[in-house]
Amino acid sequence: MSGVLRFEGVSRWYGPVLGLNKVSCELQPGITGLLGPNGAGKSTFLKLALGLVHPSAGRVLTLGEPVWDNPGLMARLGYCPEIDNFYEQMRGVEFVRLMLRLQGFSAPEAARRADQALEAAGLEPQQSARRIKQYSKGMRQKVKLAQAISHEPELLVLDEPFTGADPPSRRRIIELLRRRAEAGVHVLISSHVLHEIEALTETMLLIDRGRILAEGGVRSIRSLIDEHPHRIALRCEEPRRLARLAIDLECVQAVRLIEGGVELETAQPARCYRELPALVVENQLRLVGVSSRDNDMEAVFRYLVEGRIAPAGGA
Repeated sequence: MSGVLRFEGVSRWYGPVLGLNKVSCELQPGITGLLGPNGAGKSTFLKLALGLVHPSAGRVLTLGEPVWDNPGLMARLGYCPEIDNFYEQMRGVEFVRLMLRLQGFSAPEAARRADQALEAAGLEPQQSARRIKQYSKGMRQKVKLAQAISHEPELLVLDEPFTGADPPSRRRIIELLRRRAEAGVHVLISSHVLHEIEALTETMLLIDRGRILAEGGVRSIRSLIDEHPHRIALRCEEPRRLARLAIDLECVQAVRLIEGGVELETAQPARCYRELPALVVENQLRLVGVSSRDNDMEAVFRYLVEGRIAPAGGA
């Protein structure tokens, strides 16, 4: 199979408001993270991918088919929306069973699938037997996730699924999505929390103000900001001494004191990481920690959104 999802010059307007602007991209099989701040256009992108809204211009192909007004395709898609839309008087297990019945499953099969999906999502039987109006935000997320996976879709689309989830629940969601992907399910997941997506996949789409800023693997996107100095923070017991020594390294462009340590700027991070250990050992310095503010997707996104480089594809 070629692309799982294809956007061809897609725009979407809401009256005078532009939700998505001339987006062209193609998602490959596996897990893809859709990253952007609130209001960036993530939800519009997902709704277009699912055929929930019609593009104002352009074309969307999902699983190789035009997605708009294609009821047969809907059964192959699973959707975990960001916004709750429950029958509050129903119990969690009843809600998931109802969703399955509406898709044509028999009552016994719907009951079996609902129980399995709720267990996979981490909602315990005694919790799923309570009325949804009594649920916490985290429990509501689990019900939405359960209904999204219960019919075993080929493409699973999740809009901010980690909202309201505690750390154990987040780990469970990550493991569930990994297992689904290993089983051949295609996953498209949106978030504004970048480290959560980094834990799931190296394939990203970065979006802001309705336009795709960059796409591809973490390393390829990270290379977009290699022209900017990398910052390395060193926490140590003798920051002034370390600063005097570090400034003599050819790979270090600048040094400044920060609380509890030193921050280095370098245009050669790989070389800097190689030379720093020898400097520390030879001078018997004691480091408490080493970190980089520019070595994760949050730094990449910050550079792109702030316009420090041109967006990919001229967007």
